[in-house]
Amino acid sequence: MLELNDVHTYYGSSHVLHGVTLRVEEGQVTTLLGRNGMGKTTTLRTIMGLTPARDGTIRFRGQSIMGSRPHRIARMGIGYVPEEREIFPNLTVVENLVMAARPKGSWNLARVFTLFPRLAERRRHWGSQLSGGEAQMLAIGRALMTQPRLLLMDEATEGLSPLLRKEIWRVIGEIRAEGISILLVDKNIKALIELADRHYIMTKGRTTFEGSSADLSDNLEKLKQTLAV
Repeated sequence: MLELNDVHTYYGSSHVLHGVTLRVEEGQVTTLLGRNGMGKTTTLRTIMGLTPARDGTIRFRGQSIMGSRPHRIARMGIGYVPEEREIFPNLTVVENLVMAARPKGSWNLARVFTLFPRLAERRRHWGSQLSGGEAQMLAIGRALMTQPRLLLMDEATEGLSPLLRKEIWRVIGEIRAEGISILLVDKNIKALIELADRHYIMTKGRTTFEGSSADLSDNLEKLKQTLAV
């Protein structure tokens, strides 16, 4: 589905990603873990073309997306839920969803509102009137309206209450059941071990661990320093 090989990304003269290599398989949930500042967000931004890589290869469904513009990458089937959510505060919930919609696909307003009943209740509310959890639901719903084959999620449950975190994990499970692949950044190791198929740990702009949930669980004590848990 998605393959990064020896990817290097810079912010100006600052070398941030130092040869990142990872794979996301069809229909699987893959996590990107590590302490703050290790390059997780930059990796997602690089995949989306928002912070273009200078070296390496990025392939999505067998096709190179290196150098492609973000809107073209989105049209190819990659949805993005950024860490800051970035919903439009001066648009209603419905308007935020409709502005991202692509015509061909199974995701529409009705399906998003079924997935997130709370958004249905607030459909006429402005983006600025939503709580953090509601804004995250809206950001996920907006990404689904682009009809993605792969969903990138940055800090999926950051800053949310335990109840809302549980709701987001439920939704991620339902999205996976639809056959959508997910590359997920989050700090809730226990939930990720239960949910995901594959895990990568980043250290100073490099992927330094790759393994299954069983591998991560077996090595958790040894990896706690790199995971900040």
